[in-house]
Amino acid sequence: MTAERQYELIYIAGPDSSEQEIADLHTQVEQITARFNGRIEKTENWGKRKLAYEIGRHREGVYVLEHLHGTGEMTKELDRRLKVSDVVIRHLIVRIDEDVEVANRATAQRKADSARRRVARGLPPEPDPSERRGDNDDMDGDGGMEDMR
Repeated sequence: MTAERQYELIYIAGPDSSEQEIADLHTQVEQITARFNGRIEKTENWGKRKLAYEIGRHREGVYVLEHLHGTGEMTKELDRRLKVSDVVIRHLIVRIDEDVEVANRATAQRKADSARRRVARGLPPEPDPSERRGDNDDMDGDGGMEDMR
């Protein structure tokens, strides 16, 4: 059995596509994903946007982004079905699980470096909530300027 991975699927439907056609396309993606024991984590309909370049006779398109979890066979089937769809003018499936892993490692490294620097200065490894940037402790709203006169 193939390992489950994370993917981003973005497809562009024609500008003259109705909401019903886009909903039907999303339903088709859901059915394919379910058939291959995958799942859709998130769907974002970005709406009608201008294309970076003309595709066929289209200058605009309806963008839809979907975050999927599934196997490589699922992406092959999605690719095959989206290629023959009359509604979709362009689509792209990208594997993102490695990128998410790299981002998580970088975040953990930043936190470890920050904790190491704080300990070297004699502070606790984690900052207190009052030390956080952007905290507005003065309730009068004048920005702490009362003693500047």
